[in-house]
Parts: sequence; structure tokens; C-alpha cells
Amino acid sequence: MTIDMIPGSSGRIDAGDDKKITYFSNKYVLGLTVVAGIGGLLFGYDTGVISGALLYIRDDFDAVDQSSFLQETIVSMALLGAMIGAAGGGWLNDVQGRKSATLIADVIFALGSFVMAAAPDPYVLIFGRLLVGLGVGIASVTAPMYIAEAAPSEIRGGLVSTNVLMITGGQFLSYLVNLGFTQVRGTWRWMLGIAAVPAILQFALMLFLPESPRWLYKNKSSSEAIATLSKIYDPDRLNDELQHLSAALEEERRGRNSVRYRDVFRIKEIRLAFMAGAGLQSVHLGHVLHVVAAAFQQFTGINTVMYYSPTIVQMAGFGSNELALQLSLIVALMNAAGTVVGIYLIDHVGRRKLALSSLTGVILSLVLLSVAFFLESSGHTNIGWVAVLGLVLYISSFAPGMGPVPWTVNSEIYSELYRGTCGGMAATVNWVSNLIVAQSFLSVADAVGTGLTFAILAVIAVAAVVFVLMFVPETKGLTFEEVEKLWRERARGRSNGAEKSLLEDDET
Repeated sequence: MTIDMIPGSSGRIDAGDDKKITYFSNKYVLGLTVVAGIGGLLFGYDTGVISGALLYIRDDFDAVDQSSFLQETIVSMALLGAMIGAAGGGWLNDVQGRKSATLIADVIFALGSFVMAAAPDPYVLIFGRLLVGLGVGIASVTAPMYIAEAAPSEIRGGLVSTNVLMITGGQFLSYLVNLGFTQVRGTWRWMLGIAAVPAILQFALMLFLPESPRWLYKNKSSSEAIATLSKIYDPDRLNDELQHLSAALEEERRGRNSVRYRDVFRIKEIRLAFMAGAGLQSVHLGHVLHVVAAAFQQFTGINTVMYYSPTIVQMAGFGSNELALQLSLIVALMNAAGTVVGIYLIDHVGRRKLALSSLTGVILSLVLLSVAFFLESSGHTNIGWVAVLGLVLYISSFAPGMGPVPWTVNSEIYSELYRGTCGGMAATVNWVSNLIVAQSFLSVADAVGTGLTFAILAVIAVAAVVFVLMFVPETKGLTFEEVEKLWRERARGRSNGAEKSLLEDDET
């Protein structure tokens, strides 16, 4: 049975077709994904490396060792930069294209790495962290968008999740690098400076790759877009894809001439999509709905674990820097392995079910961490291993679901006209909440205790389950246009029937 193609979509083919596209069937698309995903590697490496480097920065600078606030600032200044980079990243992607945005991000990131490695004091180090964050923020918008726009819809979830695998792989790599340089003079300088290598590598490889075909077709050269699409689709499907792109472009030209940020909140279907996307990423203050949609990739504690896992391990009673890094390496390995599982599940189980099952495990692990630290503070001994078990359970639950799902959903739920704008805004929300978590964790733990801090995160995770059930639709296998139709139906109050109908069509 033939599945009709819909204008503006990234087309699908019949499930029974011998030519059905699978994750590994097109090496060209996979190659684009891996190179673009180096932006995720930068993101992950920066997230992980600072957790180990901070132990040695404290040894070199007494002011840092004596101030939790200064430690938090060193960690979170990259997040402030990422917030700024993500805020401008949507505009940069729409105006300059996905490829140019990636190249700019690489240059900024490499420069920041060199500044950090040469920093003579904590304040120059903080400036270097700001530069690195700018690069990461731009990349966090660009990489998922570039991958999604080149990906056939039936494998889009898995390909976008590959960017998340690069993030978790970067975190694992950072722990290996941290361990490798523990006995080297200038330990933390090597840890931070070597981050320039993947940025330089991506810059070089990206010079040989095309711009996003959808951006090219819309903004620059249809012939270049066709050349790229011909490497992704067979001739019959290529013709369909070109028809849809042409129809989508014509529809857009008849519509608005420019995108305004206030339209994201004024137009109901765009507002609902943004609330779901930004909510999954972090926290969205929806003034129109008068709710705080707490959400949740950040406020359920993921970067508390990744930024501070060695510190948390030491809090649990393992005093050695090297032992703390070795135990944290287990956490990072579980994160990468869980993401591999998520790449498979996201296009088979679906985004919504995966997020809910992931959050269930997150809640249980946060309760376990909370209990472990409450017992430790009460004088119980040999509790440290319970905390490590809690960290491993947390990561193994988070990584397959709440790791890839928010990034995938945000790459596919916005209409063509608003994809760059909303993607940038949602990523900014992600980094704002990331900043709040990183800047406050140690201070909150000092003020109320580590056990209560993890208990608070568990309560937020429960709220996240409620949020997903109420606001996040299933988008597995849907084309971009079908997702846009889903939001229009939700805005008119017919969401349940519309969503069910679309999913039934997809299964057919």
C-alpha cells in the first residue's frame, strides 16, 4: 500500500518496500550525521572534562578551593556562553545556513580551548569557559537541525539521537582524557586545551560537506539541493521530495515574509509545540497558559551528575581524585551505552513511551541517591557504594530516554518557517536551566544537605512525568507536515483523534 507524500515533509516509503531506508542503509546520510555530530562531541567533552579538571584547578588556585561559588562559576560560565550562543544560533542558522553556523561554532570553541589552557588565573579561565560555551551553544542548535533536515523521516529519530550519542561519547572521552593526564604536569590545562582537537577536525571535514538541502532549496540554490538529495533518495522518491519542497516553499512565500519571536507565543499551534519542546529541554514559563511547565532534561539532574560526578563520589566518602575519576568513568560509560539503546528504541518504541519509562528509572535512582546521602550524614559507614550504584542507575535510566528524546522532539515538532527560531529558543531554555542547576548544586547541597537536594530532584522528575503525559504528543514516524497538522488539530481542541488518526496512517 502506498503512503501519500505530504507537502513540506521529509518523505516516507511503504513499510513493505524492499528499498526501505534503514539506519545503516545509506552511508552518505550516516556520514553527514557523524560529522555534524562532532558538535555534540564538543558539547559532551566540555560537559565531562570540567568535572575532573575542577579537582586539579582547586589544587592550583587556593581561591577556587576555598569558594564553592567560584567553582560553580568556572563550571557554569560555559553554560552562560552556551545560553547566549543558542539564543543567537537560531537566527544564525536561518540567515547563514547550518554549515556556516557549524564552522563559526568550531572557530569559537577552539579559541576558547586555547584560552583555558593558557589561563594564568581563575578569571581568564572563566573567560575561556565563556568562549567555549558560545561555540557549544551554537552547535547545540545546529547539529540536530542539520541532521533532521537531511534524514528520511523513518530513521530521523535514530539519526538525531546519534548526535546525543556523540554527546555521551564526548563525556566518556573526557573522563578517559582526565585519567590519562592525572600524572602529567599541568594536568587540567591539558584536559581543557585538548578540546580544540575535535573542533579543528570538524571544521576541516565540514568544508567538504554540503549545506542542508532544505535550507539550500529555500534560500540559495535548488540545483545544489537536488545534488545533495540525489545522494539520499532513489530517483522516484527524489522527485516526490522535490515536489514537496517546492510546494512548501510556495506556501511559505504566500504566507509571512518574516518570522517574529512574538508569533511563537501568539500563534496557538506554534505556542503548543514550543511549550512541549522547551518543556522537555528545561523549563518554559508559558504566560499564555499561566503555568510553569517544569521540564526536565536539566531539572531532573543530568548535568548535576555529569558536571559533579567526581565531586559527588568524593562526597560519598571516596577521597582520592583518581578513584573518583575512575568511578565516574563507569557513569560516563553507562551514559554512552544507554544512548546506543536509545537510538534503537526511539524509532521503534516511540518518543513518548521512551521518555516515560526513562523518567520512572530516574525517579527511583534519585530516591536511592537521596537515601544514601541521608544515611551517610547520619553516621552510617560504607554507604559510598550505594551512592555510586544510584549514579549508575540514574544514568542507565536517563540515557536511553530523556537523553535523546528532547533533542529529537525539538528537531521535528516545529514548522519549516519557525524551525530555526523555535529550535534556538528551546535550546536557550535548555542552557538557562542548565546554568541554574550547575550554578546552584553545590550551594544548595551545602545549605540543605546532599540527600535533600537529590530528593528535590526526584520530586521534579515526578512533575516531569505529569508534563509528558499532558503536553508531549507521539511523533514517531510522522513527517514534518503531519506533525504540523497534529499541532493545528490540538490548537483546535481535536488533538486525541487527530493524533490517533495520524499514527494509524503511519502504521498502515
